[in-house]
Amino acid sequence: MGPHRNGDQVAARWQWARERLGHQFESGELLERALTHRSAGGEHNERLEFLGDSVLNFVVAARVHDRYRDAPEGDLSRFRTALVKGETLAEIAQELCLAEHLIVGPGELRSRGGASPNMLADSLEALLGAVYLDAGLDAAEQCVHRLLHGRLEALPEASSLKDAKSRLQEWLQGRGLALPRYSVETETRSPHDPQFVVVCRVAQRELEVSGQGSSRRGAEQEAAKRMLAALTDE
Repeated sequence: MGPHRNGDQVAARWQWARERLGHQFESGELLERALTHRSAGGEHNERLEFLGDSVLNFVVAARVHDRYRDAPEGDLSRFRTALVKGETLAEIAQELCLAEHLIVGPGELRSRGGASPNMLADSLEALLGAVYLDAGLDAAEQCVHRLLHGRLEALPEASSLKDAKSRLQEWLQGRGLALPRYSVETETRSPHDPQFVVVCRVAQRELEVSGQGSSRRGAEQEAAKRMLAALTDE
């Protein structure tokens, strides 16, 4: 992994995209840009990531809408979220060995101890954006289906996919307790690796726990998960 683009590396990325991603790129430039992290300088993949995120959400929304014809909107949203969340995309990227083909700046991966889950998820979205620009929506849709088909088939009941904040709220309301309070304890806005620590408090039980994440929402979810575990352990 590195910022260099010699002929052998370009050919290896092209072959990898064809064999693992399932798409034969017409534009090598698009593929290279999709795999280029901003730390490498020059054109990078953030605009493609923005586009790929929208393509992914649309394709998955259409897929779960067709598959679960009687499901209400809330359940459809939970199915979609389970398939497009960062953790799922990072897992898929790891299965594809995507990290081996990333183009990053000197020392970037050393400083992180390897490609972070966020970097992997963002790069996978950028690749989907590149497929869309390279060959259109049908090609991007086929690519998404190949990557997510197994996980779509294995989705659990929608009720089990409720996020931690929703489950915590329902648990408290079911026992006549006030809703939890969330507050940001620390915030590090590094351009490449933002981190948030959020405290969750349930005053009536005199409990306080914290959660950490790369976004405020993620940190809140982690704190809610830990709070629910603390409450149910009681």
